[in-house]
Amino acid sequence: MTVTSSAAGALSIVIATRESRLALWQAEHVKALLEQRGHRVTLLGMTTKGDQILDRSLSKVGGKGLFVKELEVALEQGKADIAVHSLKDVPMDLPQGFELACVMEREDPRDAWVSPSCDGLADLPAQAIVGTSSLRRQVLLRDALDKLGRHDVRIEPLRGNLDTRLRKLDEGQYHAIVLAAAGLKRLELSHRIRHIFEPEESLPAAGQGALGIEIVSGRPDLAEALAPLTHMPTWLRVAAERTVSRGMGGSCSMPLAAYGRWVHDAGDHLQLEAAWGDVDGVSPLIHVSESATVCTLEDAEALGAKAVQALLDAGAQPASS
Repeated sequence: MTVTSSAAGALSIVIATRESRLALWQAEHVKALLEQRGHRVTLLGMTTKGDQILDRSLSKVGGKGLFVKELEVALEQGKADIAVHSLKDVPMDLPQGFELACVMEREDPRDAWVSPSCDGLADLPAQAIVGTSSLRRQVLLRDALDKLGRHDVRIEPLRGNLDTRLRKLDEGQYHAIVLAAAGLKRLELSHRIRHIFEPEESLPAAGQGALGIEIVSGRPDLAEALAPLTHMPTWLRVAAERTVSRGMGGSCSMPLAAYGRWVHDAGDHLQLEAAWGDVDGVSPLIHVSESATVCTLEDAEALGAKAVQALLDAGAQPASS
């Protein structure tokens, strides 16, 4: 399918999207914003391998790129024109012929604690089970639990879409689970959140809470249509974060966190924090912080590269080693 134009530069656009409730919300959100600007938009719902494989952790079956591959095939074949992704699910390097055309304003990037009875880690009963889909969260939770002397608490894998994860919690398979706050808020499930971890408690994943829109390269008409949806302060933040992941060879198979925030009382500097953990618990958690004036994507990537070097200097091990 080729994008067709209508009056006054408006386009007819097909959005490729996963069919989970959260993915559909994200696609509908983009659809509404584009329609407000006069474009004609329809959705193409798809099921990805990441949605189908639920009995193994993502780190063992190919990583979060499993959530985007089928959508990219639809773009390549002309069945769709754009794909809307949770940016933390997008591989650090897109395949040749594709580009990230837009990063939208970030929702809450923090992690959320969801539990029917426990206000936080300190309230967990003996031998409690906490569920998470993320090696990053696993390492950060383990570090926090160790500091509380709670070596009895088990951290178990948790797969499935957001509704599936909440159902497993409600069925009693876990005493608590940790999810992205953004997804819960977007689906009006904020009432399920018992506690939101500040970055100092649980450093977020690169790109968490942000939406990215992917297109086939060489489509200036689409890039122009998506430009009004771009939020450059968010794009600069996540560009720095994703550079950390790229530099460490990171994917969901690495316990790595990266989070940038603007320090407005210091000349609009971007402060970038990164953390690397050893999933086997042999090495201690490594945390670094770098800052710089960031005005362009190149500046953001340079800051990310500084954070990568700081991690390596402190003993973090890249995925290739």
